[in-house]
Amino acid sequence: MTSSGVRHDTSPSAVTSPGVPPATRREDLVTVLFGAVLTAGAMSDGWAHTNIIETIEGFFTPWHGLLYAGFVATAAWTFWLAYRRRGGAPRWWRDGWPAGYRVGAIAAVTFLLAGLADLVWHETLGVEVGLDAAFSPSHLLLDASAVLLVTSPLRSWWAGGEGGARSVTGVASLVLGAMAPSILLTYASAFLTLAPTRTIGLGAQQQAVLGVDAYLLTTLLLVGPFLLVHRRRASVGTGAALVAGVALYNLVMHEFPTTQTWAALGALGGAALADALLWRLDAVRGPAAPLRLPLTGVLLARLLIAGHLTGL
Repeated sequence: MTSSGVRHDTSPSAVTSPGVPPATRREDLVTVLFGAVLTAGAMSDGWAHTNIIETIEGFFTPWHGLLYAGFVATAAWTFWLAYRRRGGAPRWWRDGWPAGYRVGAIAAVTFLLAGLADLVWHETLGVEVGLDAAFSPSHLLLDASAVLLVTSPLRSWWAGGEGGARSVTGVASLVLGAMAPSILLTYASAFLTLAPTRTIGLGAQQQAVLGVDAYLLTTLLLVGPFLLVHRRRASVGTGAALVAGVALYNLVMHEFPTTQTWAALGALGGAALADALLWRLDAVRGPAAPLRLPLTGVLLARLLIAGHLTGL
């Protein structure tokens, strides 16, 4: 991190071979669109497990079909981006990856292996329920691989250092990356809890504790990715986009319960206000201002939680 508070990405995923052009904005956009299909498949599968679990008897379901169709499209496109650069890198499978996509290619392979493991798991042990579904080994590997695969455009954006319209694909990729683990964390999501509306009395302490835990975990899930972007460059709407994506992921699974939906809209308003204030602070104080990132985290966390509680 430089003295200006802006870090330029020099990670291995950002390094590319000489003669290999970076991904274009259009190429990143296609990756985001395919990643959105993968995420929609995971979202629909979560809805099915929540609402019609008794009708799911194996691996081969429409929701898994959408999930793996999105994966195949995203993985094939990722490998195509390297193959089409074979003119500058004859060993394209090793050297042809645009900046930010090498990690995504490795994640595509691990996702495939995890999917095969999930097939065996479902066909031999059956369909998991509740926390068993969230923390089965195959699902954990699928989720980690999905995060790395759909965030290739984010790393591409960081490597290129562009702002403006190019930020759209970067932020969209960031949102997909934050949505992916949401399906494993619904048991402790602030977007689903009603704990703040309940009276804390004798025997109700556990519910209150779980409510506090939900706010802590959800705040980390949202503020952490936001700071990763904000330390490099301020991008208007990033906070609101993260809240909208993660909240949507949770609410779809429970078919948009009224109270939680209003609370999510309140959190979205708080995040949008934080976006505006942080943009103004950067304009006034500059990106090299002391304590820029700590203040950013505190402001975003306070406003989105205040908005959520107001909605409740």
